[in-house]
Amino acid sequence: MSVRRWISAFAGLAALTVAGGAMAAPKDPPKLIVVISVDQLSGNLYAQYRPRFTKGLRTLSDQGLVYANGWQSHANTETCPGHSTILTGKHPNKTGIPANDWIDPVSGKPVYCLSAPANSIAGGAGGLPVGPDNMRASTLGDWLKDGGAPSRVFGISGKDRGAITMAGHKADGVFWYREGFGFTTYVEPGQDGDAKLGPVRGINAQLKARFAATPPAWTYEQDVCRALERDYQVGSVAFRAKVPPAKFVFDTSPLLDDVTVDGALHLLAEQKLGQGPGVDILAVSLSATDRIGHSFGTQGPETCEQMYRLDANIGRLLDAVTGLPGGAIVVLTADHGGSDYPERSAERGFPEARRIDPGIVTRLNASLKAQFKLTEDPANFDGWGLFIVGKDRVRLPQPLRGKVAAAAVAVLKAEPDVVDAFTTEELLKTPPPRPGTPPEEYSLRERAALSTVEGRSTDVSVILRPGIAPLRAPGTGGAMSTHGSTWDYDRRVPILFWWPGSEGQERFFSIETIDIAPTLAHLIGVAPPADIDGRCLDLGGFAVAACPKPAVAAAPVEAKKAGFRWPWEKAQ
Repeated sequence: MSVRRWISAFAGLAALTVAGGAMAAPKDPPKLIVVISVDQLSGNLYAQYRPRFTKGLRTLSDQGLVYANGWQSHANTETCPGHSTILTGKHPNKTGIPANDWIDPVSGKPVYCLSAPANSIAGGAGGLPVGPDNMRASTLGDWLKDGGAPSRVFGISGKDRGAITMAGHKADGVFWYREGFGFTTYVEPGQDGDAKLGPVRGINAQLKARFAATPPAWTYEQDVCRALERDYQVGSVAFRAKVPPAKFVFDTSPLLDDVTVDGALHLLAEQKLGQGPGVDILAVSLSATDRIGHSFGTQGPETCEQMYRLDANIGRLLDAVTGLPGGAIVVLTADHGGSDYPERSAERGFPEARRIDPGIVTRLNASLKAQFKLTEDPANFDGWGLFIVGKDRVRLPQPLRGKVAAAAVAVLKAEPDVVDAFTTEELLKTPPPRPGTPPEEYSLRERAALSTVEGRSTDVSVILRPGIAPLRAPGTGGAMSTHGSTWDYDRRVPILFWWPGSEGQERFFSIETIDIAPTLAHLIGVAPPADIDGRCLDLGGFAVAACPKPAVAAAPVEAKKAGFRWPWEKAQ
């Protein structure tokens, strides 16, 4: 028997092994898909708290399919690009979203990833006009709509970029929370903003009444978290890590997730999602873990309390979909990982962790100005790359821009904080990773190429050494901690699939967030676009055919021709 057939046979036998030794009857495909992204839930943080979960995340971990080695495979691990991969099946270089922000090459003005100047924000809730205009990829919900399915698609989040990127271009409703207003949405020209707020009008009224009667507050619920209180000095800032923080802010507390789940539950009930003639989708992005991580780090009492509250909020969502007559499947992942702030990481056995040497950009600009006789600093550093600019931050014209970028790469490679650097021209010519290559083995250049979009990406991609945070110290305008690097602590995320009645299964092998959309599309019988990057995964448990077999990679065949043998194969 060939190795491939032996593995397939073993997998088939394993699928028959369920509680009591009996084979569970396959289910019909579900009528409701709930996709949850927990902003900044790294694989490390999930593993740290997994034994402590008792509610929703315990259910997902014990009864679901657990891919502990999930990956956001690209280099620029930020919120907008990460979310753009989850339901498109494409890397950021194809979704058109390389970062949260970039510089317009013509005007020199900053561009938000979801900027849509022609739109407005419903109800006068404030904020930049946004929409899905900059996304060049369609989502699972769009595929359903394009196929004429009578499906409804909703997205809800604490952030606009968490909701819009997963819901797609043709959603029935996309909402995010604004403190003091409630859930709002974007309004395209010719649309009625009041009508677009219809699905969340009820929950907005409930939240307004609740907070009028009981002002929002954050207090300890777990003694194990209270035990983590401690005084710190970071830069010029002295503070005590505690709950509530010295300055309570709604958006940097678990309450942001509380209201997001309230909104999701309202949509489930009010819209009767999963109870209509088609397959419905609810995308939920929970933003509090990210906001708390940036503000307080990941290893203090603040994130500790958030993890327990997150567990409870996931439990509320699972309770709501259990028992739906048409069935439901829940997928949980994250848009990126993250790490603690560098000073505390250095205390805890990671001595390389620190903030970037601020002199790098000064030295670089001095070198480039002298070499090219420039009057303006050409290197505009965004944290993970350089925009090569002139006056008013307008990008330098070619071929000068390319020459300056190449010179910047040479200078940066000599800096001790930098591992490598690549020009956009190099990255645009980089072929994608060979099919079958585990995402943790992608080269730095391949990772950076998966984040590169012509006209939007930085002119130079900079790979800082592990542990180096591109942050100024608190007290000088810097945040406590961040993410965005190409290293595994920022790229590795959990990916979990669960449905009522599913059997727990640990799947150790690596998958990517781009695999989620084609997997769900196969489950519900929808054809994804031909140019997606992700692959279909066999979940088991449903009365559907196996995923189409991928094409065999060329390398093993060539190796066979060269006389290669696996260790278990006998010599002929």
